[in-house]
Amino acid sequence: MAISLSSIQKGGASKPPVITIHGTPGIGKTTFAAAAPAPIFIRTEDGLGSLGPDAFPVATTWGDVLGALGALYQEQHDYSTVVIDSLSALEPLIWKQVAQDHNQDSIEGLGFGKGYVMALDYWAQFLQGMTALRDDKGLTPVLIAHSDVTRFDSPEVEPFDRFQIKLHKRAFQLLYERADVIGFANWRTHVVKAEVGFNQKVSRGVGTGERLLHLVEKPAYIAKNRYGLPDTLPLSWQTFADAMVAATQQNPKTQPTNQTKRTA
Repeated sequence: MAISLSSIQKGGASKPPVITIHGTPGIGKTTFAAAAPAPIFIRTEDGLGSLGPDAFPVATTWGDVLGALGALYQEQHDYSTVVIDSLSALEPLIWKQVAQDHNQDSIEGLGFGKGYVMALDYWAQFLQGMTALRDDKGLTPVLIAHSDVTRFDSPEVEPFDRFQIKLHKRAFQLLYERADVIGFANWRTHVVKAEVGFNQKVSRGVGTGERLLHLVEKPAYIAKNRYGLPDTLPLSWQTFADAMVAATQQNPKTQPTNQTKRTA
């Protein structure tokens, strides 16, 4: 198909962002997503607790996840946000499907590292489904994931530990490329030193009870955003939506989405 100048999008496309939230257990990732406008949850684990948003039955197979995505795409509904809870629990379903499709008992049976490469095709299919819901149906995708502390071998400095999304490294790299926002949710913690005698001190972390959403990557955690958002915000959907509106107003090349306008 020939490309003409008339096909160029001017001023950026007005589309909802693909949002990924990862963080420590119990920090409130699901609560954050449940506060988004008209959410529907596709669950791969039962993490809703007493929260009351609409949700599909807990998916136990890769086919269940695809079926939920297909229903949202093909059927009429009034949902504005689609939430995956969680990516970390979705990954074993993908691994199981890869093994079944190649007549193996587990993904490891495909040979060293081979199965995880094959799994990328399934992850790409999943992300294409989320993109279709965003582009064609106007839904905002919110992808919840667990965090894991991993060793990072930097080419510039000595290795160090950081919070990273709990996924296989190949799947993480694909998600990192596709996501518009990756937020790391954690408690605000202060380090205090206390005397223990013999002129010695020990350091300990003291929590404040404040929940934060970090949106710019630091050595301690993975995060990113394409909108010039503040480094850190309170962990609140409304605060996040307000920040999105403010950021897009400051940057005329970034169009505010319909989803963000509804939450402001």
